[in-house]
Amino acid sequence: MLLDTPSLYFRAFYGIPESVTSPDGMPVNAVRGLLDMIATLVRQHSPAQIVACMDADWRPAFRVAAIPSYKAHRVASGDEEEVPDTLAPQVPVIEEVLDALGIARVGVAGYEADDVIGTYATAATAAVDIVTGDRDLFQLVDDEKPCRALYTVRGIRNLQVIDEAFVREKYGIPGRAYADFATLRGDPSDGLPGVAGIGEKTAAALITRFGSLSALLAALDDGGADGFPAGARTKLAAARDYLEVAPTVVRVAHDVPVPDVDITLPAAPRDPERLVALSEKYGLDSPLNRLLSALT
Repeated sequence: MLLDTPSLYFRAFYGIPESVTSPDGMPVNAVRGLLDMIATLVRQHSPAQIVACMDADWRPAFRVAAIPSYKAHRVASGDEEEVPDTLAPQVPVIEEVLDALGIARVGVAGYEADDVIGTYATAATAAVDIVTGDRDLFQLVDDEKPCRALYTVRGIRNLQVIDEAFVREKYGIPGRAYADFATLRGDPSDGLPGVAGIGEKTAAALITRFGSLSALLAALDDGGADGFPAGARTKLAAARDYLEVAPTVVRVAHDVPVPDVDITLPAAPRDPERLVALSEKYGLDSPLNRLLSALT
């Protein structure tokens, strides 16, 4: 089980009131919410291994170099992400608690959590569940592996299982073609423009017709009109430069140098004394007890 941890703690932060605080008054809604999410996931899915994947770099330089607008609208100042003032102090607490529990926490300099997830998912020799609220990770769905996404849009207790059949039915594209489809369509939430004038339906038709973005570009360069909806060839030609670099941004990395850590689901805390201290300081007894019960 691969956790898109930032996606989950943002969801917890916005889903639980900030009035949930530690004994000294610090909001801990994201911390408590994430712990309860992990407890629910462990109880319902019983993973043998688990990784809390982290953003060591939320806006990697290699993606910004390819498309400068990538996540630019979410920059607070410099290279800092715009994060609510009451969430930012909770992230180090989340990290400390995960470490004390013994749940593997992996972030790699220069990469996003998505890239860590992509690397583990690609290298895995067993079935993989990716827990996320980010559609970008649908590109990793692979029925043969199998690898599926557990999509949190309806909540952690009502996860939507994303497999190749879901991708085909929802988007009208081959089951493993989500990254190419998203490149054409674009994603304003990430500052990805897509191809001007190419909407979701046309993007799906193009990827279905040609099978992949590389095959589409080869057909475009050949100069023929076969397979292109009316007006699409001109729009694609105008976006040729974008289409050359966009895959670097849209596709998650599969070769991140992840550290050699034990990702076995812990049956007991790695550092019980530290966990007790954190629980007392931040008022985490209830969610930690629920998670420890799930682990054992």
